[in-house]
Amino acid sequence: MKPALAFRQPHYPKSWQELPNGATILSAIEERLQPWWQKFFGYHLLKIGALSHSINTSDSPIKHQVTCCLSKSCAEQNTVVESSFHNQQACIIGELDDLPLLEHSIDVCLLSHTLEFSLDPHHVIREANRVLIPNGYLIITGFNPLSLAGMNRAIPYRKKQTPWNEHFFSPMRVKDWLHLMGFEILNDERFLYSSLVGKMSDHGMANYWRKFANNYLTSLGSVYVIIAKKRVLPLTPIKPKWQIRAKFNPVKVPAMNVHSSNKSNLSVKPK
Repeated sequence: MKPALAFRQPHYPKSWQELPNGATILSAIEERLQPWWQKFFGYHLLKIGALSHSINTSDSPIKHQVTCCLSKSCAEQNTVVESSFHNQQACIIGELDDLPLLEHSIDVCLLSHTLEFSLDPHHVIREANRVLIPNGYLIITGFNPLSLAGMNRAIPYRKKQTPWNEHFFSPMRVKDWLHLMGFEILNDERFLYSSLVGKMSDHGMANYWRKFANNYLTSLGSVYVIIAKKRVLPLTPIKPKWQIRAKFNPVKVPAMNVHSSNKSNLSVKPK
């Protein structure tokens, strides 16, 4: 497995406005997640990162929602988001790869474009797995390197711009990580078949290309959404050996009285 550790500390965006066509990406993600919120039940929903914090989760029946951010800027925006979403939200400041939460305390965890801007993305998923309860849900969104947006990383001057100056992880690689941790993949969707550069339009050739890609190039979407469920296998108790009864009992073979036969032979005198 290739190492996912970054060689430098990535710059995590404080809002979607720092990403190219960030408002369009945010709207597309919310559209894909909207049918799923009613399927998630529990008591606590955790959003990891400022980008996750901005996603509308008002359709979720989980009213207590917590965001973990790196700085106070996320907490300052919390009041605005809470008033627009009409649900109870709180914000805590902490490291995204070292969550200040108890083990098995979260029902749903949202990681929206968090892996690309993490020093150790694999450890971020492990932390989310740690705080999730058994049968809890993990939602991950990110940029697909096998797309038009991912191809921009090959352009030299794009490598200095956000988000192409960070590492993109393919959905297949992320799903491999999840499988190793015991997650069941419920949904894997790709969308936004665009380079994410310039103004995105739905007219003319852009509309024709979008329809063609939706039908024939579904895996090449620039943004992906993965929804996984944490599975925990129940332990099967093993009985102690002294409680296990043998199915077949060995039959005892009667021993021959060799000693008595020898005595009888010795008592006979030869004639």
